[in-house]
Amino acid sequence: MKQTEYGFTKTVGLTFEQAIEKVTEELKKEGFGILTEIDVQATLKNKLDVDFTPYKILGACNPPSAYKALQAEEQIGLMLPCNVIIYVNDAGETVVAAVDPIASMQA
Repeated sequence: MKQTEYGFTKTVGLTFEQAIEKVTEELKKEGFGILTEIDVQATLKNKLDVDFTPYKILGACNPPSAYKALQAEEQIGLMLPCNVIIYVNDAGETVVAAVDPIASMQA
């Protein structure tokens, strides 16, 4: 796993679709559900008629944690849900990345 300016990334030995399934399963095991799924590739094609690499943004949420955070700080909703991205890089490898909550709070 590699830390970047915004979060953590890991190249995985899975196809793009397999990575989406695996990430969703692993998040579920940790009490997270997927609230949103944005297909960036399809959106850019539809709105701008440009070709883009396979790229999805999963908006993950752990309801008890979100509730606790919102009780402590009502504007924390600006940081919710927690985004996880899955994309195919220029080398054709599938990459999974998640936001670093500490870095995002310091931004």
